Amino acid sequence: MSISLKNKRVAILATNGFEQSELEVPKKALEKVDAEVTVVSIESGKIKGWKGDDWGSEVNVDATLSQVSASDFDALVLPGGVINPDLLRVNDKAIEFIGSFFNGEKQKPVAAICHGPWTLINAEVVKNRNLTSYKSIRCDLINAGANWVDEAVVVDNGLVTSRTPDDLDRFTEKMIEEIAEGKHAA
Repeated sequence: MSISLKNKRVAILATNGFEQSELEVPKKALEKVDAEVTVVSIESGKIKGWKGDDWGSEVNVDATLSQVSASDFDALVLPGGVINPDLLRVNDKAIEFIGSFFNGEKQKPVAAICHGPWTLINAEVVKNRNLTSYKSIRCDLINAGANWVDEAVVVDNGLVTSRTPDDLDRFTEKMIEEIAEGKHAA
């Protein structure tokens, strides 16, 4: 039986410098299972991806952080790239938005890949959580109290993390499963 995410609203939070495939592949996978996907950013218009060693394609921003809140969505996706999460992790609205998915009795599903978990450190939601990431931020996550594991995909109470674009198939599969399950105990 295939999974349907009809009536599920998913935010993809990104800004300039997102890893092209880490936004596009999850977005297409979510749309394929009928999720309503909204690209959220710190500014309106278009954001530019990073592909290989240079800038990639632009993606339309559907809403800015000032126009939405976590209560508008059932889940959150955080693509990586180096520039994207580095810009987001120092933006107070972005960190507040991310943290809101972890607040309350039940946590909404959150999926972060590559350098995306960097933002989770600033949102102060990694302590005692099992997760993975791109290897260059491993020490950052461990220093923030995370239990870092070198695996293609790690799931911890609705938090899905992966290492690199090479893990996208497994990442999107687990992301969709966790969104279908819905909120998880805090």
